[in-house]
Amino acid sequence: MESYFILYVAEQERSAAFYTAVLASQPRLHVPGMTEFTLPSGAVLGLMPEHGIKALLGPALPDPSLARGVPRAELYLLVEDPAAFHARALRNG
Repeated sequence: MESYFILYVAEQERSAAFYTAVLASQPRLHVPGMTEFTLPSGAVLGLMPEHGIKALLGPALPDPSLARGVPRAELYLLVEDPAAFHARALRNG
């Protein structure tokens, strides 16, 4: 069984590049509308463009782009060298 965490992102390509650099790992899937990374625990981190989830769920879901600047998720990655991951995150914006 896999666990998935999907983040709605404004820019899929930019977000994919960020997580590729920070996780020092290539995505296991990278197609229009979804990027997935396998995390060390075996869970999957998904990146879906905001417009993609809006198109899938229609008007029943509040528009995710309207919540920009408001915390919408927390993601905890337990790693051996958190300082190195933090430094990569800062270097990659």
